[in-house]
Amino acid sequence: MSHIKIKKGHDIKISGIPESDISTGSTASDLALLPSDFKGVKPKLMVKVGDSVKIGSPLFLDKLNPEVRWASPGSGIIKDIKFGPRRVIEKIEIELDKDQQSLDFKSHSIDDISNLSKDEVLDVILGANLFPHFRQRPFNTIPDPKIKPRDIFISGINTAPLAVDIEIAMADDIENFQAGINAIEKLTDGKVYLTNKVDSRLSDVENVNINTIEGPHPAGNVSIQIHHISHLRPSELIWTIAPQDVAMIGKLFLKGVYDPSKIITVAGPGVKNPTHLRVKTGYPVESILRSNLSSEDVRLISGDVLTGRECTLEDYMSFYDSSISVISNEINREFIGMLNPGSSSSRYSLTPVFVSLSNILFPFTSSQNGNHRAVVPINSWERVLPMDILPNELYRSILAEDIEEMESLGLFECDDEDFALCSFACPSKTDVSGVIRKGLDMLQAEV
Repeated sequence: MSHIKIKKGHDIKISGIPESDISTGSTASDLALLPSDFKGVKPKLMVKVGDSVKIGSPLFLDKLNPEVRWASPGSGIIKDIKFGPRRVIEKIEIELDKDQQSLDFKSHSIDDISNLSKDEVLDVILGANLFPHFRQRPFNTIPDPKIKPRDIFISGINTAPLAVDIEIAMADDIENFQAGINAIEKLTDGKVYLTNKVDSRLSDVENVNINTIEGPHPAGNVSIQIHHISHLRPSELIWTIAPQDVAMIGKLFLKGVYDPSKIITVAGPGVKNPTHLRVKTGYPVESILRSNLSSEDVRLISGDVLTGRECTLEDYMSFYDSSISVISNEINREFIGMLNPGSSSSRYSLTPVFVSLSNILFPFTSSQNGNHRAVVPINSWERVLPMDILPNELYRSILAEDIEEMESLGLFECDDEDFALCSFACPSKTDVSGVIRKGLDMLQAEV
């Protein structure tokens, strides 16, 4: 076991922190999967409008890897299939039945799981249509199940603003989590790494290489943990998976069912009662936020405030997201705001330019507090990126479309979420993480 102490980074002091209690969301009448959530996937439908499906039934597959399929998170009738430009599938909606029926799979004891081979474990996961819960680095895409990863990484800590507390989410799922670890450790000849906070309830899990980490965000990002534990080289592949998805796979093996429920947070300054909530994958945003908005002029975000996507009440949660964040759209510009000294009780800054008052939470809004302007390299990015990477030089190499320079500067180890704080901290209002994603897409096309 090793301990990692992160010094660079920043924990955003945003109000609306969720309570530790777990609530049950309003009953939803429909669910949806959004194929656009999956980078690099070419979806092919396996259902049509009017078909009946059960929990676990395949909805679509990847044309590039036909054995990789996506499971229905609900039982009911295919209500609608929305297509975008060039007939790209954007959304598959399911109208739910009152009695939620699930496909049944073979159950295993803990001893049975230990005796399974790599191919047998992979067949169970692929057969239950749950393989898309794995993602690979580099590029943060769905991996090819035929290629063994060097290692598998699990981040057991969330440091993103208003994110799910893993300790709360996993409190009643330790047995399923252990079964999931026993299964997925068969999928690599390397190690399964689990990185927790100190004194985590997951610290006693077996058959996994446990490390501890402390420090500000983005300490919980799996890329940061890979960087500090075992560097990713250009010729290597690593798989990653979230702790709740590990427990879901464990439940599949132990009980022979796919349970699409997970713990999410509903939080932010635009929420009346910030809380943890148990919902199903693909839940409608309206059912999650019903009667819980503090005003009508708010921005809804599927995901956290740094990396999520803007959504509406008519949308559905993205597949990998475990937060619905709400901030105000009300923007009040201060007269000569740049010259107003103010204090930290009214002004937020990553640098000590105002009188410091600790433990104050700020009701952030969607305001950028300025327009995009020329990049000034004053180390604002470097202060919040805990990786041995030169972000300014990497950013410029992407703009120049210099593939070799991107590789030499470490782009293979990165994901756009790792640079979200750089975007937040940037005085030039530059979308650094968006440029990093552009670079990753260029690099992936070249590879």
